[in-house]
Amino acid sequence: FYEERSEYKDELKDVMVYIDSPMATSATEVFRRNAQVFDDETKDYILRGDHPLDFKNLKFTRTSEESQALNFDPSPKVIIASSGMCEAGRIKHHLKHNLWNPKSSIVFVGYQAPGTLGRSIANGDKNVTVLGEKIHIEAEIYNLEGFSGHADRDGLLEWLSGFRKKPARIFLVHGEEDSKKDFAAYVKKALGYNCTVVEGDSEYTLSKNAVVTVEDYNNEIVSPESLTRIKNKISAVHDDLETILYNTHLAVGGNLSPEQLTEINNTILALEKYTFSLGSAVAKEA
Repeated sequence: FYEERSEYKDELKDVMVYIDSPMATSATEVFRRNAQVFDDETKDYILRGDHPLDFKNLKFTRTSEESQALNFDPSPKVIIASSGMCEAGRIKHHLKHNLWNPKSSIVFVGYQAPGTLGRSIANGDKNVTVLGEKIHIEAEIYNLEGFSGHADRDGLLEWLSGFRKKPARIFLVHGEEDSKKDFAAYVKKALGYNCTVVEGDSEYTLSKNAVVTVEDYNNEIVSPESLTRIKNKISAVHDDLETILYNTHLAVGGNLSPEQLTEINNTILALEKYTFSLGSAVAKEA
């Protein structure tokens, strides 16, 4: 963001960002521990020292007391809270304390299902009930659909295109009815697959027409394509280590904190352990 809009850097440098969701906190830790599966763009950011899940103003709140205290702190801040459709969780308390305030902004970054509180707010309703209290909305409301974690039309089609064998059934469940119908027509035209558009509460009986044997599964695991992917991953790890070693030389003599040095040392020990494990696995006889 700052690379394209540097004029905001000084204005936002002291604004705290709070992740106010125990589940999101735990999920973030999972992502932090598995950075190897990030896309190339994100890996490049991390290797340059710009980790998207770890910056100086980021704070995680786990306890309900920490969450409640955010609403009594008047300083500007960004609060990221669940649930996304505002039906439960800590977001309801934040809405109760901020929807009436014209200085507040409520930003939706995902789909809001019909009948939910989030849908009512996003649609522009000016009066809602939150935790039994009627609230007149004065806050600014925004909907940034581009931040959704779901794949878009092309992403879904790419995923469907990856099946070696035509799927027996395809059900379109999540999304607006018109969007699901349009996507079903798009899939039919692009891939020739018929999709079932699920409307409301529906029931379907599934039948199993084929059985995959263990032998078939094992043959796919040791295919030439799988071995090539493994070699490419090892080569990519080697290149990333070269970049890290270069950055380490630049950082020598810098202002590294004791915490940073401890984290680096622990990571190196883990890397050493897994390096020996990889070597052992490669050398092991079949």
